[in-house]
Amino acid sequence: MNFSKQIFIVVLIILTFGCNSKSKNFDKTSKPNQDAKVFEKKELNQAPKKENDKFTLTDDNVIDFLFDYEKNNKENHVRIHTTFGNIDILLYANTPYHRSNFIYLTKKKYFDGTQFYRVINDFVIQAGNSDNIKVSKKRKVIGKYLLPNDFDKGHTHKRGIVSMPSSSVDNPYKMASPFEFFIVQKKDGAHHLDGNYTIFGKVIDGMETVDKIANLPTDNRDWPLNNVYINKVLIINDN
Repeated sequence: MNFSKQIFIVVLIILTFGCNSKSKNFDKTSKPNQDAKVFEKKELNQAPKKENDKFTLTDDNVIDFLFDYEKNNKENHVRIHTTFGNIDILLYANTPYHRSNFIYLTKKKYFDGTQFYRVINDFVIQAGNSDNIKVSKKRKVIGKYLLPNDFDKGHTHKRGIVSMPSSSVDNPYKMASPFEFFIVQKKDGAHHLDGNYTIFGKVIDGMETVDKIANLPTDNRDWPLNNVYINKVLIINDN
């Protein structure tokens, strides 16, 4: 082998080894090229997005929510359509949380399909619950919360007053159960309830329906033998 061929072979070996080494280093240290980045973004964009949890009321957020809700939802007249007739109610402006809570539940159609489930003649009729599982599902969707009491607004439990019962479970501060309400039917009122339950409205038309419901026969739990359904609750426009 002559000298020029030897030089050619040596140069060829050096070039070949150098190229292989450069390729190996690139594989270890390289980042995705622009095309790879675009592909990566497309893959991320195509991934299904998780839906935000639906809003529910809780003891922690209910006051702030109703404070804001009350500003833009000033309605204070509602009509309760029952299987025994209608009852019109005026909601008091000076119990804003309880008024706006009732309006909120009305607009959510919570009361539709609930019942007057506790009926005591010459005392009260109580509504807002049911033995139908659909009502329990409605409550779960809306949230689990209580409302603070509001006893000091000068209202008393006269005949026709609408008041909110307190939760009976671990409730030393007499927090109100927001899904239920009762109407005083007793002619002389039920003033022994004053200071224990929050009054937030009164019946302005339909006391004859209240009396009709109160006179129904009941079982030993005060549940009417013939169910008294609230078909719907509607907001009455003052105009």
